[in-house]
Amino acid sequence: MKTIIPIFLLFAFQFSFSQEEEFSKNQLIVEFKKDIEVTERNFRDLSEEFTRINDSLDLSHFERIGNKKRNKTYLLHFNQNVDVMSLVRIYLKTNLFDFVEPNFVVKGHEASMIIPNDALFQSRQWYHSNNGTFTFSPATVNADMDTDLAWDLTQGDPNLIVAVLDTGLKLDHPEFAGRVISGPDFVNMDAIPTDDHGHGTNVTGVALAKGNNGIGYAGMNWNSKVLVCKVLDNNNLGFYSNMINGIYYAVDNGAKVINLSAGGNAPSAALEAAVTYAANNNVAFVASVGNQNSSNIQYPARYSNVIAVGSTDSNDSRSIAFIGNVNTGSNFGPEIDFVAPGNYIFGLSHLSDTNYNVARGGTSQAAPQVSGLISLLLSVKPTLTISEVREVLEQSSEDAVGNASEDTPGFDQYYGFGRINANNALTNSLLSNIDFDKTLQNIFISPNPIVNNSFSIAGLAENTNYNIEIVSIDGKTIMKKENVAIDGILTFNDISLNAGFYIVTIYDRINNQFYSRKILKK
Repeated sequence: MKTIIPIFLLFAFQFSFSQEEEFSKNQLIVEFKKDIEVTERNFRDLSEEFTRINDSLDLSHFERIGNKKRNKTYLLHFNQNVDVMSLVRIYLKTNLFDFVEPNFVVKGHEASMIIPNDALFQSRQWYHSNNGTFTFSPATVNADMDTDLAWDLTQGDPNLIVAVLDTGLKLDHPEFAGRVISGPDFVNMDAIPTDDHGHGTNVTGVALAKGNNGIGYAGMNWNSKVLVCKVLDNNNLGFYSNMINGIYYAVDNGAKVINLSAGGNAPSAALEAAVTYAANNNVAFVASVGNQNSSNIQYPARYSNVIAVGSTDSNDSRSIAFIGNVNTGSNFGPEIDFVAPGNYIFGLSHLSDTNYNVARGGTSQAAPQVSGLISLLLSVKPTLTISEVREVLEQSSEDAVGNASEDTPGFDQYYGFGRINANNALTNSLLSNIDFDKTLQNIFISPNPIVNNSFSIAGLAENTNYNIEIVSIDGKTIMKKENVAIDGILTFNDISLNAGFYIVTIYDRINNQFYSRKILKK
């Protein structure tokens, strides 16, 4: 039998939070009473008292949490630190809420993530893990997709197929070795979809370049297969018929995700029928919205059965003036679904296996971020429907992170439901019953964050020799020890670290295994 808590005890509980508990200093969790009709539109105007409190506290934004379809639980964000315990009482007095409480900190029992050893990951791939030091454009800490955390859960199912409809691919590039499925070249009408422009190789790399292989860059998904269909020519142009052919071919040949980083201005019944065919076969179709800085989202992204993706910069603002072209910007409009990083995206070359110095910008680079993330979701739960994929992305994307004049709380025409977050998506409640196959050894660092200048590494195998190195996030070696004999736990004392993120690399000399952990010095 369920226990019923008397209402006076509930209020007593509200007022008895320990001051020693850890919680966010600028957030509050509230649940509206069942008889309160609350929506994204009327949230700020529910009552004069509620509005006055929010305005006086400089409420930044709010988001619904938990079961977003049924419950009325919201997370409130304030622009500065507030007296959280006093606010619990103040908000309760409005009689709008069943409960009000701090956003408490939960401490996990494992500090583990994958930091790929790809040569240029730390310095150039800001969109996976952004520490604010990207030098090519203004960068904001955490304006990223937290992909480094998501990779600890999955790096992609080798049996899953992602189709990329584009200018083709450098089919022998080592970043895709053993994973390429050659589809048709619908431009030249042959069976060899070679990239003769470069756009397709770059886009495919953003979604699917092999990670943790010591070279180049890491894609969102390191393991899944890529089905290549060439629908654009050497000028990055094509016809709707090419797109239509590519869509049907991808669906009929086992693709679970389709990426199309292209579009046109005209509607087409035939193109819409192809899009519907993909939807009816539960194939997720992702397309870019266009780069005209216009309110007219291009087709096929404009269709309701397509996941339409816009672009953000390394400071989380909507991309305006893509690299090399000031007269461009990410399109916007009511049909947009999500945004993803899409400017200053360094990537692969269609002419070389070792040229990693070309950066591109456009919604073309944003769309494969979303396609790659969807492929990770399907890697851990293949039974997800398209509507469930959308639900996960809507619930997990970061809302109101960009320019406040455009990125308003809730859905808006500039950012859709927000900028995608890979870790949030993979830890969403729809995937809560997944038993992730974590291949990392159970190595953890404590305390993390580091308060003083000492910490310990536990979980290391006994009777094994290691090389241990601490590297700053910008690549500078802070400390290096070689041929260290371990007896279970290794403790470091008096390590001089400035505030910020560091990477601890651990090389098992006997078993030839390499591990990385991110640490934070407060």
